[in-house]
Amino acid sequence: MHPVICEIGPFTIYSYGLMLAIAFLVSLTLATIQAKRNNINSDIIANLSLLVFISGIIGARILYIIENIGYYIKNPPETIMLQHGGLSWFGGLAFGIFFGIFYLKKKNLSVYKILDLMVPYVSLGQTIGRIGCLLNGCCFGSTIIPVQIYSSLILIFIFIILRLLQDRPHKEGEILFIYLLLYSLKRFFIEFLRADNPVIFLGLTLFQIISIVIFCLALIKLVLIKKIKGQGLRLRKRRIKP
Repeated sequence: MHPVICEIGPFTIYSYGLMLAIAFLVSLTLATIQAKRNNINSDIIANLSLLVFISGIIGARILYIIENIGYYIKNPPETIMLQHGGLSWFGGLAFGIFFGIFYLKKKNLSVYKILDLMVPYVSLGQTIGRIGCLLNGCCFGSTIIPVQIYSSLILIFIFIILRLLQDRPHKEGEILFIYLLLYSLKRFFIEFLRADNPVIFLGLTLFQIISIVIFCLALIKLVLIKKIKGQGLRLRKRRIKP
């Protein structure tokens, strides 16, 4: 563990916060480049990214505090000590998607189109963020298993898959739901290696149960998208039939 990078006078640079900042900047830069390639206003992506990042941090912190409410009732000042770690990704995902959709609808933009553009870089940001977890010592595995590294490697693999799919013809929403499918699958199995989340039901942790729900919903949505896509292709073929 290396939770503190350095101290400059009264200022302390924490590894967890630094990696979150790097993750945001890298993901934002690459997402705006991708937006320009797709003739999408990069300012929209920048504003949306900042909104999703801030709301995601808030949501992730809220869920983490709820999970560990006993500790935070006894130690109220710790609720704002983000430098000590303590973010639950699913809380960030829920808040980020909610406020992201709200922003896009307010701007009368295609929700799926924009989210399809962004989610590969969300996965990349998570890859970097997990390095922050390793340095901070949170999200640890049982015994000496470096679960943060395993998570980071799987997430970079998910990023590569999503980028390859992104550059191929796809129906709006496909990239988003494939990300949710792959991430929930990854999180379900990685939980067996983690030692920081208690088992609550049928030998599963809360996050494994959430992962199952998200996996099923994402799979159903993907099937529906594929079905609509197939119906559209058949309809076009009928129209051009001599």
